[in-house]
Amino acid sequence: MTEEAEHLPARPSWDCRVCGRPWPCEPAQGVLSRSHGRMDLAVLMWNYLEEAAKDMPQAAASKLFDRFLRWTQ
Repeated sequence: MTEEAEHLPARPSWDCRVCGRPWPCEPAQGVLSRSHGRMDLAVLMWNYLEEAAKDMPQAAASKLFDRFLRWTQ
């Protein structure tokens, strides 16, 4: 397993377990985009957004959208 593959979210903060940045961090985005087609990636990230919204109810929906989906375009 490469270091990139280890950039996973720590719940409930959804910060990266490796680098501590908000997940999906740049290394995680790279792995995710190489592993999924554009539509599958968007659906996957929407599911993550929903889970993150449950874990972080205080987070603004627009911030979560930017964090989880905007980069997939």
